[in-house]
Amino acid sequence: MNDHLLLIVGKSASGKSASLRALSNPERTMYLNTEAGKKLPFPAKFKWNKNVTDPLQVFEAFDVAETLPDCDTIIIDSLTFLLDLYESKYVKGAVDGRAAWGNFAEYFKTLMQDKVAKSTKTVIFTAHTMDKYNESEMLMETSVPVKGSLKNNGIEAYFTTVVATKKVKIADLKHTSPLLTITEKEERLGLKYVFQTDITKETINERIRAPMDMWQENEIYIDNNVQLIIDRFRQYYN
Repeated sequence: MNDHLLLIVGKSASGKSASLRALSNPERTMYLNTEAGKKLPFPAKFKWNKNVTDPLQVFEAFDVAETLPDCDTIIIDSLTFLLDLYESKYVKGAVDGRAAWGNFAEYFKTLMQDKVAKSTKTVIFTAHTMDKYNESEMLMETSVPVKGSLKNNGIEAYFTTVVATKKVKIADLKHTSPLLTITEKEERLGLKYVFQTDITKETINERIRAPMDMWQENEIYIDNNVQLIIDRFRQYYN
């Protein structure tokens, strides 16, 4: 089991990739870009950069990372595009569609239960979310969309820590914490990009989660900075 495993979820342009900009040791990071080589919104200094064109390359990357003592972190940006890539490459056009969708589910399970679970590195995934109306519950739910049998449990079920990227009005950031700083620009704009670490009454139907007592009540919103979460992992799991 990998204790240092994180899923960053959010809508498009809400700060998922941007949250990676403040990593303390980018030179010790392997970055796997599954989004057709899309450029990051900041000058990246990751030592190992890979544009993933085949989902099986992610398995290979995990194996290589274990041979690199100076690699601490693996980032997969994003899981949504990775699974879309698998569908395009191995499911669409398959002679046996049922078997292909079964292989799709097994690919993800092997990734999480073998490669990620056995990894000695901090592993960070990003993923896009979608709002969908639940007719039986008569409410809107926000989750990472996924096809096939994986949608029964949901992608988030494989993660203990899930944080969401949000754009929040400064006036709504009632909690004060050393992990939440407001810049002059943010004051001027009246909003801030943040991580939401726990659900609120307004977001009860989102799949944000964390181990018990990892975050304090005044840390529901923290800076959009993934290093803060890595530091908390080290503190929480000692």
